[in-house]
Amino acid sequence: MASDLTAIGDWLAVPSVVCLWIAVLLRAPGALRLPQQRGLWLAVATAAAAMTLNLPDVIAYATRDADYAHAVSLVRNLIGVLSAGAVLYFVAAATRGRTLQLAAWMGTVAWLTTLLILDMAVPAHGPHTIPPHGDPVPSLAYWLFLIAAHLLANITCVSLCGRYSRRTGSRGLAAGLRLFGLGTALAGAFWFVYLLKALFGSTWAMPALPLLMNLHGLLRAAAILVPTLFTLRRTTTDIATAWRLWPLWHDLVQAVPHVALTKPRAGRVVELLWPPVPRNLLVYRKVIETRDAILILGEYVAPGVPELARSHVTVSGIPEQRRTAAALACVLKEARQAKLAGLPGRPGGDAEWELPAAMQTSAEGGGVEDEARFLVDVAQAYGSPATTGFTPEPVDPRTRRK
Repeated sequence: MASDLTAIGDWLAVPSVVCLWIAVLLRAPGALRLPQQRGLWLAVATAAAAMTLNLPDVIAYATRDADYAHAVSLVRNLIGVLSAGAVLYFVAAATRGRTLQLAAWMGTVAWLTTLLILDMAVPAHGPHTIPPHGDPVPSLAYWLFLIAAHLLANITCVSLCGRYSRRTGSRGLAAGLRLFGLGTALAGAFWFVYLLKALFGSTWAMPALPLLMNLHGLLRAAAILVPTLFTLRRTTTDIATAWRLWPLWHDLVQAVPHVALTKPRAGRVVELLWPPVPRNLLVYRKVIETRDAILILGEYVAPGVPELARSHVTVSGIPEQRRTAAALACVLKEARQAKLAGLPGRPGGDAEWELPAAMQTSAEGGGVEDEARFLVDVAQAYGSPATTGFTPEPVDPRTRRK
């Protein structure tokens, strides 16, 4: 069982490091722009560097020369303490305490300096280790000081992540904090096992150390990638929504071109690949311009057409939850034809014509998500056979109110 745990942990070593570096590179632009993300990003970047130096192939290469072996183990431990300091900085930044941030960096520098002094205070030695028998290398004080740095940072971070993940209203932030807290807890367990070994010579949990450390790396990589994943999901949703809205939007803008902020592209593939507005505003602009076009085309709705449309969709067997959207699609088809045919409009509209509830709520300052979903239903109904087959009784233009 112990050998199986070690084997699984060793197998995860390279995937864990690769995932960490991918996450670090992907999140680097955001971390450089946003100061509140730098501490978290630096903590993961330094952890990735320390874990890289702990890869079996790197260790095997380093042990070819005793001097290299010592240098690699010392640098790995120093980078690990820097990572712990970055975690404390992240904690201080999250609590918005400038004094705490300064204290985190000053404490990190002091801790690094002390470790270097403790390393140089003993005679020449090989890689840092706590052997099954004999004294730790380079010294017990060195190892206790190193372990204390990690445990202090990890316990503080786990406490903060747990507290803030329950308070935040953002699902993405809560998920990121929980993943980072869980990864940090595993790192804390890793160093607690080393503490037991240093103080009491206990080795029963040592086989689980590679698994603990490499799972910690995967969880921290996932934690800083949460914003990227949420952005990707939002972008994918927006692209799908814009794709579905395009036929309705294009037809309405063709009839009422002045509602469009920019000139429409040649097709919806081009529109999505080369949007005329920032991509994160594409759906918003489509919804606003479609609503404006609907309001203007309301002036071209002939009397009685809304009632005829509602009767038509009911008779056509359209499910009740989609009838409002389908009826609006029928009305818009007729109003667009009237506008393109040059029939006179009726400024002010008619008492029988009003926006559906989903669009009224958005027009009053609410979010556009509900309106976008409703307009997607309208766009789907707009091209359906039920809408194409809607032919109300002809209305004499002279009967329109002017």
